[in-house]
Amino acid sequence: MDIVLASNNKHKLREVREILKGCNIFSLEDIGFYSEIEENGKTIEENALIKVRAVRPYTDKVIIADDTGLFVEVLKGAPGVYSARYAGDDATFADNNKKLLTALEKQSNRKATFRSAIAMQMPDGEEKIFLGEIKGSIAFACAGEHGFGYDPIFYVDESKKTYAQMSEEEKNQYSHRALALLQLKKYLAGQQQ
Repeated sequence: MDIVLASNNKHKLREVREILKGCNIFSLEDIGFYSEIEENGKTIEENALIKVRAVRPYTDKVIIADDTGLFVEVLKGAPGVYSARYAGDDATFADNNKKLLTALEKQSNRKATFRSAIAMQMPDGEEKIFLGEIKGSIAFACAGEHGFGYDPIFYVDESKKTYAQMSEEEKNQYSHRALALLQLKKYLAGQQQ
């Protein structure tokens, strides 16, 4: 099955290709889509739908889009839907991590939840959303060399590691995005029968 992932993020593409083995995953660049998509939804679900709908005029393939948020309990859910731009529109992953660590400096409650919404739009316009979440906490400092985004500071209690300390295979066992993608994979398998 051919699927367009509404992203050019190489980390996400690799993760999606690994989990959806057997499918041909195309990036936005692969289909000639170079526009910026304004993610102005109030939830990660809305943002994921905005992305698939923006890409529809450019392809007749199945389209999927991910939007992810890190929700920190003591910060009343921040950075949440603004996770990618928490430290500003042009913020780097390191900028976002630094801002979050600074915001939690004097906090003992470091509970956090990573949530992913995967929106899917079929060529006939049918839309579905698949959700995945994992609970953990925010580490006191960056740890690990792998991954991207908040991976160096998101500590998965069950594994006793940050995402950045995990191998790709290990992260896919605990990943919020992987959980949502596995639901999508199951749904698509049912469609092909």
